[in-house]
Amino acid sequence: MNNKPDKPDKPDPKILRDTAEAQLDRKPLPLVNPSANESLLHELLHELRVHQIELEMQNETLRQAQHTLEESRDRYVDLYDFAPVGYLTLIAGGMISEINLPGAALLGAERVKLLQRRFAPIVAAGDRDRWDLFLLGVLRRAERQQCELSLKRSDGSTFPAHLDCLHKMSGDEALVRITFTDITQRKLQEEDLREKEEFFRMIAENTEDLIGVVDLKGRRLYNNYAYTRLFGVDDMTGTDSFAEIHPDDRERVKQVFNATVKSGKGAKMEFRFRLADGRIRQMESQGGVIRNGQGEVYRVVIVSHDITERQLATEKIHHLATHDQLTNLPNRRLLDDRLGQAMAASKRSGRFVALMFIDLDGFKEVNDLHGHLTGDELLVEVARRISYCVREVDTVARYGGDEFVALLNELNTDKDKSIAEATLVAEKIRMALAEPHLLSLSKNNKANRVAYHCTASIGVVLFNNHEITMDEILKRADAAMYQAKKDGRNAIRFFDSNVP
Repeated sequence: MNNKPDKPDKPDPKILRDTAEAQLDRKPLPLVNPSANESLLHELLHELRVHQIELEMQNETLRQAQHTLEESRDRYVDLYDFAPVGYLTLIAGGMISEINLPGAALLGAERVKLLQRRFAPIVAAGDRDRWDLFLLGVLRRAERQQCELSLKRSDGSTFPAHLDCLHKMSGDEALVRITFTDITQRKLQEEDLREKEEFFRMIAENTEDLIGVVDLKGRRLYNNYAYTRLFGVDDMTGTDSFAEIHPDDRERVKQVFNATVKSGKGAKMEFRFRLADGRIRQMESQGGVIRNGQGEVYRVVIVSHDITERQLATEKIHHLATHDQLTNLPNRRLLDDRLGQAMAASKRSGRFVALMFIDLDGFKEVNDLHGHLTGDELLVEVARRISYCVREVDTVARYGGDEFVALLNELNTDKDKSIAEATLVAEKIRMALAEPHLLSLSKNNKANRVAYHCTASIGVVLFNNHEITMDEILKRADAAMYQAKKDGRNAIRFFDSNVP
């Protein structure tokens, strides 16, 4: 730092002379019969007057220069002593030759007591060796250098300081100009930030959730350990966060991501990850944004949770609630839902729907003779055979006990043709069930398989356009089934409203 104001420019002698001549503003008086001595005396008098004016002008210039110097010094003192940072100068031996008032205040001492003291003892003991090495480096290079260390106040307390140092020469003397500031608040903020980052990292690295930070193009800037566990890759930094998303979900995810970047509002969604080994994991994801100092979105944080097991459990619960546990066929609850859908579709298309009520003939004898396990085995085989006889769009349900229902969707708009289609399927079912069933029997601790012949009575009802209610459809199919039993079993009967 230059502590002295600039010197004023020296007046040009020619300009000064011309100005003095102009101020004298007269020519030498003419003499009457002048002698040579009188002429010389007159010229000397003129010169003296010119020099007098010059001296007066120089004095005025000096007074102005002195005033300027005093103003510059006042400004320098104000800047030096009221700056928001500490200033000090070190001379040979690391002695403090000057220090401003803020610097003295930071060190908790009077300025006069700091002058001509060595600076090194002011450095906290733990940083003193580092300061000595740093000062040697400053003295070797005439360039600005910075460091951070702890300084000691006069009361023995310490504070972290930032030092900005510059080596200069003043004549033959080496000087080190130093500015220093108390960075306690900054250190506290850094420590607070470090603790928060450590806290975040501890949570992020020990959670089962996948936490990632990506740029506005979806490139990963950070991913936690959960990614390593899932994908088997230690570091995914710089990779495309969309690459592992199932191709069928990728475009949808990109659209949500771009909407988040544009609006600054995160969204929750579900999608699938496809792993390298081909496994599929169902994810539930929530996005959020990070803004810069200007309030602009510049990072996106994504927290994803693997819900594969939860979804499987939910599906299993739903399956258990809507399917028969023994045969794995739809139960009455799901049958009612499918029947309602079939009725609505029939109303739109005008196509007939057939519902078959199938009851095994003599099933009670199987349970009585061979036990319920054998009876269950027969029911499972019956369910398989009935299912094999219908289309994928149709529904086979276990209604209860040895009663089954087959729902044939979207037959024909013509009733006679629909009756023919339903008859064909019903006959196929009757014949399939009439084939011998190989059942496991256990007697006297010996297991063997025997052929069991089983028949079924089938009642069929056709409907379309919501002409009857759901309960009435089931009642009519049940009535037709009982008519088949009444007519000798192992038969198919369509509902006839004329039959009592």
